[in-house]
Amino acid sequence: MIEHVTTFDPTLVAPIQQLLDQLTKQPINFGAEQLQALVESENSHLFVLREQEQIVGMLTIGSYLSPTGAKAWVEDVVVDKEHRGKEYGRELINHAIRFCEERLAPCSIMLTSNPMRVAANALYRSSGFEPKHTNVYKYNCL
Repeated sequence: MIEHVTTFDPTLVAPIQQLLDQLTKQPINFGAEQLQALVESENSHLFVLREQEQIVGMLTIGSYLSPTGAKAWVEDVVVDKEHRGKEYGRELINHAIRFCEERLAPCSIMLTSNPMRVAANALYRSSGFEPKHTNVYKYNCL
């Protein structure tokens, strides 16, 4: 079951931190303050996937308007390593697409994925995402 997290629930902090630890090797300190800010933001949408009440996956959608149209970014897609191979990633991505189509259409849905994440990249391509021929640049505000 996929749940749109719209209210602050401190019991979500630990399972989200565990998923983030599997997503990247860079240390991310996700705490109650970050969760509260995320769920209170009107342009951020956190979704968690549960299997028998246990959180086993998540993703976030960030949305905004620009002169070239509505945009949505799918971020932090991760399924717990013990629960992979059950089509949960596809379920999350399909849910994100439906959410954006219902709330933002017409829009462009974008995401990035490390080329080393072979299964994730195959999932995105098979879900209708196409590579965008552009460079992605990152600047860290301190």
